[in-house]
Amino acid sequence: MSETVALPLALTLGEPAGIGPDLTIQLWRRRAELRLPAFYIIADPEFIKRRAQLLGLDVAVSVVTPAQASETFARAMPIVSLDLPVTAAPGGPDASSAPAAIASIRRAVADVLAGKAAAIVTNPVAKNVLYRSGFAEPGHTEFLAKLVEETTGKPTRPVMMLWSPELAVVPVTIHLPFKDVVTQLTSELVVETGRIVARDLTARFGISHPRIVVAGLNPHAGEQGALGDEDGTIVAPAVKRLQAEGVDAVGPLPADTLFHERARVSYDVALCMYHDQALIPIKTLAFEHAVNVTLGLPFVRTSPDHGTAFDIAGKGTADPSSLVAALTLAARLSATAPTLVPAK
Repeated sequence: MSETVALPLALTLGEPAGIGPDLTIQLWRRRAELRLPAFYIIADPEFIKRRAQLLGLDVAVSVVTPAQASETFARAMPIVSLDLPVTAAPGGPDASSAPAAIASIRRAVADVLAGKAAAIVTNPVAKNVLYRSGFAEPGHTEFLAKLVEETTGKPTRPVMMLWSPELAVVPVTIHLPFKDVVTQLTSELVVETGRIVARDLTARFGISHPRIVVAGLNPHAGEQGALGDEDGTIVAPAVKRLQAEGVDAVGPLPADTLFHERARVSYDVALCMYHDQALIPIKTLAFEHAVNVTLGLPFVRTSPDHGTAFDIAGKGTADPSSLVAALTLAARLSATAPTLVPAK
């Protein structure tokens, strides 16, 4: 009886002028040393060969189907061809950058929903490059949700979590100017986010009773209204609703005392009210190895928690730690909780 081969991870190209291709090539060469799960990159094979040559690295590549990737991984870097030429030089996005990045994401979603890949790991994109090409979504996460709905006919609400062994955080509002946070923050948004976090920490991470701490919006969580009434009128009612639904949530608590070592052992994830409230502490504690995990999708998606780093692209000096962590976590989560919703 033949042994079942594990499904590979689908790794997107990301911004081709950035460090994603560099890191992918370097990590494939260190695959045995780092005990990496099998993956294939969705890219232009000739582009990958040129980048490897530029880095001075001898890399065998093989154009494969997803079904061939796991068995190929040990001897050659598996590439699922984009059938789209990519010409961007390191640090210099060009007209091929956005179409290639978008097409790679589309193919990854199609593969994972079709049961051809175990999970998706996305290399970083440059949003300004995508926007200049007419890309209509705010970012990666929203585009993934749109593709899920297009494929399955089912709307989905994605939630961004930054995870590391030291700390996990979820921003309730994400890429908003600070002046818009209060107008966009609602009790319903806090509750909906908390529900998804609690569900996925159980389904994906295997935490049977997730402990969620909820940060206050204002200094001192509003100081009983003296420093703003939003914590009393928006955040506190949301926490009570989550508790009534059986979610182990506490708060709102002052954010300035939530992230020291003794406080962190009391919860599994911190629900934060805005972007920097969540990302400053995790990037301080785990800058090199934090992972962006999208909750609320019918499949596992992770991403390194860094950008395209155009200034060092093509130089071979980028730190691979976050991409290693993203690949490793994607394999772990997809092994315990496979794709939840099949394609049509």
